[in-house]
Amino acid sequence: MILVGVVGAPHGVKGELRLKSFTADPLAIADYGPLTDSDGKTLLLTKVRLLKDDMLVVTFDGINDRDQAAKLTRRELYVLRSQLPPPDEDEFYFSDLIGLHAKTVAGEDFGTIVAVENFGAGDLIEVERPDKSRVLLPFTKAVVPHVDLAGRVVTIDPPVEIEVRGDDDKTSAP
Repeated sequence: MILVGVVGAPHGVKGELRLKSFTADPLAIADYGPLTDSDGKTLLLTKVRLLKDDMLVVTFDGINDRDQAAKLTRRELYVLRSQLPPPDEDEFYFSDLIGLHAKTVAGEDFGTIVAVENFGAGDLIEVERPDKSRVLLPFTKAVVPHVDLAGRVVTIDPPVEIEVRGDDDKTSAP
């Protein structure tokens, strides 16, 4: 299952909700048919309109008032991976990157990708190093020059200085 959106707060009193869409075109979330939440409940979008950027105002089948809508707040919505279009060249679904082995351009073991994040300044990969410390690296061509999904490996050209997440939470490492 691939996360495609998160339900926000109710919008008005007639069952409308805000929905943050993670699809490239925010309105395309409505094209996937029924969405599934983390409990396995199916939700069908009946109306969708763009509010701003990636934020939508939506209604779901059977949700007719603010109280019903409020029960859906913070619910994550998923579709099957097979429902999504294949990514373009040099585009990747975050879920496809998690678990890939990372090696340096010199061929040395660098670790395993355990998460992909975006805090607003660009995509970051979180790599668990062989010593169990973790580093966040920008997911750019300069730092990750090659991704081999079939071979389950990425090549890393780490910056001179990187931040390591360990027991102390923040330490510096070359």
